[in-house]
Amino acid sequence: MDHILGRKVGMTQVFAEDGSVVPVTVIQAGPCFVTAIRTPAADGYEAVQVAFEQTRKQLTKPKAGYLKKRGLPNLRILREFRTGSTGMEVGKPISVDIFAKGDFVDVTGTTKGKGFQGGVKRYGFRGGPKTHGQSDRHRAPGSIGSGTTPGRVFKGTHMAGHMGHVRHTTLNLRIVGVDTEHNVLLVKGPVPGADQGLVTVRRAIKKHVRK
Repeated sequence: MDHILGRKVGMTQVFAEDGSVVPVTVIQAGPCFVTAIRTPAADGYEAVQVAFEQTRKQLTKPKAGYLKKRGLPNLRILREFRTGSTGMEVGKPISVDIFAKGDFVDVTGTTKGKGFQGGVKRYGFRGGPKTHGQSDRHRAPGSIGSGTTPGRVFKGTHMAGHMGHVRHTTLNLRIVGVDTEHNVLLVKGPVPGADQGLVTVRRAIKKHVRK
């Protein structure tokens, strides 16, 4: 199993062995519990379903019964990962010990929502001239297309609109610390989302180095 669910706690810094300061994100990861195993024979694909984050709140009856049938407590979040199921069995816990210091991981989260924003903030537009009679074009987008040819605005043209609150993955982040006692991962650099946001940590798919 190369995936685990967690909550982004926030950012801090630690000192490396050479005395340098390393900015890290603290992730409260797991424990997760296997709730179902999908197989090609039965489901047409291979995956592992896991549950995360125990809660005292009352769950819906279908979810509560689903977890009770598997001998698990009230867990708020269910997610399914397309990964190998070798060695997995229903009810098995998954903790941060699947990772080690020096591993590289990809972290997926939902970015902070910024609402409706203009082109300057959303895409870094320079804006119009500040003088020569320009009184209301300082943050305007400028031309968005030609006239007769092609006579329309191309799809995907950068314009004002909703910014943020999208699913984003940051690749190849190094793990600088693993606290198995408190289920905490220290990941170098920032990860997507606000504090207490749900994140998915998986082993990096483009880089495998352990030092």
